[in-house]
Amino acid sequence: MDGTILCGDIGGTNARLALMRGGEMGAVATLAVADHPDLPSAIRAFLGVHAEVDGALLAVAGPVNEGRCVLTNSGWVVDAAELRGTLRADWVSVVNDFEAQAWALPALGAGDLAPLGGGAIRLDRPMAMLGSGTGLGMACLMPNGTVVVSEGGHATLAAGDDREAAALAWLRGRFGHVSAERLLSGDGMENLHAALAAIDGVEQAHRESVAITEAALDGSSPRCVETVDRFCAILGALAGDLALLFGARGGVFVTGGIAPAILPALRRSPFRARFEAKGRLRDWLSPIATSVITRPNAAFIGIAARLASGRRD
Repeated sequence: MDGTILCGDIGGTNARLALMRGGEMGAVATLAVADHPDLPSAIRAFLGVHAEVDGALLAVAGPVNEGRCVLTNSGWVVDAAELRGTLRADWVSVVNDFEAQAWALPALGAGDLAPLGGGAIRLDRPMAMLGSGTGLGMACLMPNGTVVVSEGGHATLAAGDDREAAALAWLRGRFGHVSAERLLSGDGMENLHAALAAIDGVEQAHRESVAITEAALDGSSPRCVETVDRFCAILGALAGDLALLFGARGGVFVTGGIAPAILPALRRSPFRARFEAKGRLRDWLSPIATSVITRPNAAFIGIAARLASGRRD
């Protein structure tokens, strides 16, 4: 696509922005959401005062309705019509961030993925993805290129055993509704750690998710080890649910900031066992490939592919 296009992957914690010129994607800059009152100010900081763009394609972490999104885990509002005026651009499109990441799936190679079991990836079958970071997103890419974006991260989470059921019961007392995102996100890791301590009757100081994963990976805290193992197991169970819900015989891909950071734990965890533990459908699930996307900024691969096809949304 001709001209200068502003491309963005806007999450609850970071806004990642790049310029595409002449079909080539430039360097991706990362701006902390907390450092800017709104998206236009972050864009101005990125572009500079005098820079102009011809259009913009922005992927955002939240449901998009008629070009507008209130980010699920941030106070930012992203509105295509308002941004078009602010940027003085010919066009602005806003899509869900997992739609952009799903567009990237056919372009990812072996070096972009860490396998977690199953058979070969099938591009001629539906491919599902889920990702934990500030929140929990989901989507499915159909063989015809259509992306089905899901807000399944906010669906009610099921327990896999009695200990998980006890943890969920404790969390229901705290939050009321316990969604998958309440456990499978950065805050979710902290919620799970607190719940496991509480049901054991242990007084434990709050720990940040980064500290939990570090202590789990170096083995210095048995509770942190259990927290991360449980996180991986629950993630695997949900990935298996996603495969069943979408008929994702092409593969299930885990993205987001957390999975690559805990990859050694994921590989030795019950992730794959829980993925396949669906009773009579175990044999149906066992050939399905599961992988972690390790390529940084994969959404920009999807955005570039979309723009190269001539599509803006």
